[in-house]
Amino acid sequence: MNATIPLFPLNTVLFPGGVLPLRIFEPRYLDMVSNCLRTETAIGVILIKEGSEVGNAARPYEVGTMTSICYWNKRKDGLLGVTLRGEKRFRILSQTVEPNQLIMAEVEILPDEAENPVEAEYQHLVNLLQDIIGQLDPPYSTMPTQFENANWVSARLVELLPLELSLKQHLLQTENPIERMLEISANLNQKKYNQK
Repeated sequence: MNATIPLFPLNTVLFPGGVLPLRIFEPRYLDMVSNCLRTETAIGVILIKEGSEVGNAARPYEVGTMTSICYWNKRKDGLLGVTLRGEKRFRILSQTVEPNQLIMAEVEILPDEAENPVEAEYQHLVNLLQDIIGQLDPPYSTMPTQFENANWVSARLVELLPLELSLKQHLLQTENPIERMLEISANLNQKKYNQK
């Protein structure tokens, strides 16, 4: 299935089931949020490959996550606060840049991953995620949890751990959550080894 959505290129990677609080201040994105609230259109959160979050349109990677706005408020600093919830992964088929530098893209919606239970050898990753979420404020601390689901656990770890952005993008594009758990575990072990 295909759809046409506005893209929000960011220096972050979001998975389906994740939440992303943002402060919106650029006119193109204020207009985008307003339009998406009015029409209930999805917003495509996607990692920047080249460029920056502000100014001219950045060049994004090909795979990102469609999101819906689950909360918004006018902040004390005058900016708009929104929380996006990840829904489905997508792949860009084509894109155009509007005069205000907003990117509109025709995207292919990718199939959902089948649920996989967490294998016993990765229980340490579940424990780590529980520790991380236990230290966070809303919206992370209030999101529904699925600590028995390898898809959910691996996705939240990629979002929350300080991994290289290119690795996070690779893991977003990885179809198999067990493979994702293996790569996260190997990366953490490598970091521990390097700190010795």
